[in-house]
Amino acid sequence: MDTLETIFSMQKDLAGMMDLSRYPKSADGRISALSTAIIHEAVELQRLTSWKWWKKPAGFDEAAAREELIDIWHFVVQASLELGMTPADILAEYKKKNQVNRDRQKSGY
Repeated sequence: MDTLETIFSMQKDLAGMMDLSRYPKSADGRISALSTAIIHEAVELQRLTSWKWWKKPAGFDEAAAREELIDIWHFVVQASLELGMTPADILAEYKKKNQVNRDRQKSGY
């Protein structure tokens, strides 16, 4: 099993352990909830940086940043599973979007 397949398998196992009684029942509700979780985890990651130019910079806690980033990964992987995506699907979609972004950069985007 490759790395991404391992992550997907671990996420499926974790989801199987969770109390999903408050988890939205509809697909769009689940994607909305997961999107909200991703946003909030991203804000938690951002708070670890000195992005406030008007405030004295604080030290950067890389270990805490890694933990917040992995929280984001949990929700991204769960959203991928909710959308029926496999690691192979992720790679295929990534390649397509990567090419779009490359083309945009070449055309002065």
